[in-house]
Amino acid sequence: MLVSAKEMLEKAKAGHYAVGQFNINNLEWTKAILQTAQELNSPVILGVSEGAGKYMAGYKTVVGMVNGMLEELKITVPVALHLDHGSYEGCYKCIEAGFSSIMFDGSHYPIEENVEKTKELVKVCAEKGLSLEAEVGSIGGEEDGVVGMGECADPNECKMIADLGVTMLAAGIGNIHGKYPENWQGLSFETLDAIQALTGDMPLVLHGGTGIPEDMIKKAISLGVAKINVNTECQLAFAAATREYVEAGKDLQGKGYDPRKLLAPGAEAIKATVKEKMELFGSIGKA
Repeated sequence: MLVSAKEMLEKAKAGHYAVGQFNINNLEWTKAILQTAQELNSPVILGVSEGAGKYMAGYKTVVGMVNGMLEELKITVPVALHLDHGSYEGCYKCIEAGFSSIMFDGSHYPIEENVEKTKELVKVCAEKGLSLEAEVGSIGGEEDGVVGMGECADPNECKMIADLGVTMLAAGIGNIHGKYPENWQGLSFETLDAIQALTGDMPLVLHGGTGIPEDMIKKAISLGVAKINVNTECQLAFAAATREYVEAGKDLQGKGYDPRKLLAPGAEAIKATVKEKMELFGSIGKA
C-alpha cells in the first residue's frame, strides 16, 4: 500500500540518513526501483514529473501500475508515490488520481502567492493524509523546460513556507538538475545550515542528486537533508547498458529483439544505480 512520505522522512532526518526519490518513466523503471528497495529493505519514493505522467498515459495509469506492482511483487517496504515539481493544477490531478505525496513547485510565483497556494494545499493534503513538498528558490538546470541557474534560497522565505505546515522543503543551495557543468561552484552549505537553523526538524530535500560528489552528499545529510532526488543518473545508466546491448549485436541474435530482452540490461543498470545511491544515502535496512 502506498504511504505518505512523512514518517519515512522524519525517521531519516532523526537517524541522519536520506531516502532516495527515484523518478520513474515506464514499467521497467518502476519495477527495477521497487525490486531493489525490497531487496535492500529500504524505504523509497517514486517520483513522477508532469512530463513523465503525460508520457505514461496519465496519473491514473501510473497509480494503477504502481499499486498493481506493490501487490504482485509483494512489496512490504514503505513506498510513496510523489508528484515531482507539480504545478498547482497538477497537484489536484494527482491528489484525485491517488498519489500519496505531492510537490507543489511555487518557486516561480511571488513569495506571497507561493504562500497562499501552499497554504491551501497543506489543508487538502492534511485532510487526505498525503505528504506535501514545497520549493523555495529555483533549482538550476532544466526541469520540464524551465531553466534555472542554481540559485540559493532565502532562509527567511524558507521559514515562511515551512511554518505553513508542509511535510518537507526543497531549497535551492546551488544544486541543479541534469549534468553539472565544469564551472559548477558546489553546494552552499552555509545556506543549508542557515535554512536548517530556521526550519528545525523539518526534513529538507536535495534536488539534482546526479553528479554531486559523495562527500558533499554526506555533508548535506548531516545538515538535515532527508530526501535526495535522482533521475538523470538512472537515465544515463539505462541508456549506456541499452547501447552496449545493441552495439554488441545482441538484438540480432535469436529473439534478442524481444523488448523483454532488449530492455533487460537497462533495467539491471537502474537497479545497480539505485543500490549505489541507497548505500550512499544510508537508507539500506531502514524500512
